[in-house]
Amino acid sequence: MTGTTTDTFGAEIMSRIDDLAALSESPDGLTRRYLTPEHRQANDLVGRWMGDAGMTVRQDAVGNIIGRYEGVSEGLPAVLIGSHLDTVVMAGKFDGMLGVITGIACVGELNRRGRRLPFAVEVVGFGDEEGVRFQSGYLGSHALAGNFEPALLERRDADDISLAEAMTAFGLDPARVGDAARRAPDVLAYLELHIEQGPVLESQGLPVGVVTTIAGATRLAVSLTGEAGHAGTVPMTLRHDALAAAAECILAVERVCAESPNLVGTVGQIAAEPGASNVIPGSVRFTVDLRAAEDPHRTTALDELMVLLEAAAKRRGVAIEIEKVHEAASVPCDAQLSDLIAGAIERSGWRVQRLPSGAGHDAAAMAGLAPVGMVFVRCEGGVSHNPAESITAADAEAGARVLFQVLNDFPGGS
Repeated sequence: MTGTTTDTFGAEIMSRIDDLAALSESPDGLTRRYLTPEHRQANDLVGRWMGDAGMTVRQDAVGNIIGRYEGVSEGLPAVLIGSHLDTVVMAGKFDGMLGVITGIACVGELNRRGRRLPFAVEVVGFGDEEGVRFQSGYLGSHALAGNFEPALLERRDADDISLAEAMTAFGLDPARVGDAARRAPDVLAYLELHIEQGPVLESQGLPVGVVTTIAGATRLAVSLTGEAGHAGTVPMTLRHDALAAAAECILAVERVCAESPNLVGTVGQIAAEPGASNVIPGSVRFTVDLRAAEDPHRTTALDELMVLLEAAAKRRGVAIEIEKVHEAASVPCDAQLSDLIAGAIERSGWRVQRLPSGAGHDAAAMAGLAPVGMVFVRCEGGVSHNPAESITAADAEAGARVLFQVLNDFPGGS
């Protein structure tokens, strides 16, 4: 960005990242879930930054925080820049947040220059992308894109609080979730800047890259019900051990995914009851996260996995219930937007690296509303969803320069 330097502009982004990361449910690491007091604090802080950047600020019907910078006249269609403000448990501080803060920085630069574009620019801090609390990702972006499923309002968290109840406690009206939906004619494009969460850019010595495709994902919630019993009195041959069955199921996930280089599967949560060292586990719940860049690979693996899970349960004499709690098809990024990003990278002096995203992003949900494009920023060691997640101020600056250039190169923008 003309008139800014890595030392000042990059430092501003990094400082705000630190401020936002301080808003956590846990003092020992960053955890910020949807519709919690920490979510409200994050919205308030981000909203202040949006206002300082010259935007009008509002919170929508699902809890997304949105800043709007008008174009040369009021009411013009907008280019949306967004990412999420929620985190996984014990998260890194750049995932999602970097994209929101960089979007604000770009608008702030326009405002400092007194520039108005022939379209509006809106920055969106989505309330829920990770799906940690209610086990259904993209709640914020699905609502904005007009694809929110009302049945999700009955989904309950680990404390038996429904999504509808949580929204009410947050000051939202569950009956008005549909008000968050945007009209397609009002949205020209959606842009998202995000850390890569992988090692490719670092291996190529490049600070930024262009995303080609966002992998599709399926999440399952699996429940196994056996029979609790005394650990010392029930013979091994007569047990209906739900945890032993779960162990076999988890190994099946690993085996199926290891058979394909384009597929990954993770069991990230597991809970056994009654949870005593001298009691055979009578029930177990665990999650499965299955991802692939190409949908046929994922759906074929899912079919195979379902058969293996049910067979393992039958062998162990336990009942099994499998609920599909999240389903997202793979999403190709818009070719024209990707070329705009590539051009911005070239003009910034870097070689263009195009790469797919194995992680899901709000852009996947937004693709149903408008063309989407994504900028990846290099992260150290490819580490993400981990407190060790890290980028440099120089790379934060690089990402901001590319995103700002894309706004200027957007048709009608220069």
